[in-house]
Amino acid sequence: MRPPGGRSPVERFCDAVDGLNEWMGRIWGTAILVVTFAVVYEVVARTFFAHATTWANETTIYLSAMAYLICGGYALRYRRHVRIDVVYQLFSPAARKRLDLVAFVFFAGYVGALVWVGTDMAWTSLQQSEGTGTPWNPRIWPVKMAIPIAAVLLLLQGTADLLRERGIGGARARL
Repeated sequence: MRPPGGRSPVERFCDAVDGLNEWMGRIWGTAILVVTFAVVYEVVARTFFAHATTWANETTIYLSAMAYLICGGYALRYRRHVRIDVVYQLFSPAARKRLDLVAFVFFAGYVGALVWVGTDMAWTSLQQSEGTGTPWNPRIWPVKMAIPIAAVLLLLQGTADLLRERGIGGARARL
């Protein structure tokens, strides 16, 4: 039920989730600029000065991995995840809504497992001060912590999208 002249709590929740994933997508999207700098620096250092770095390769890999993971909710917000639309379009709108509910159950189980296992992996890595074992040897727990963070962001966005699609609490579907 919509409060007079205001927005429902469900609408505010959906908007807050959108805002959070928008913010995370933009912040972590800029990490790609750092990745680009690291790659260019490495190429210039090797090519012109015959001096390879010990940090550029791992910086590139780990920042790219974190951006990829954490921007998953951002991608879901803009419907950029893969869905087999050819098959999906064969169903009636009512059947699609039921299919969305079934898919959401599996989706929630999947991201729940990511939160559970990812948190355990990250916590263990943090406690052990786990490094990569390379000459630079950066701590790896931040990358591992990106897994449960990404899963929570995905779950929040998936929930907001489901609420909108179903029109629950006055939430309106995005166009």
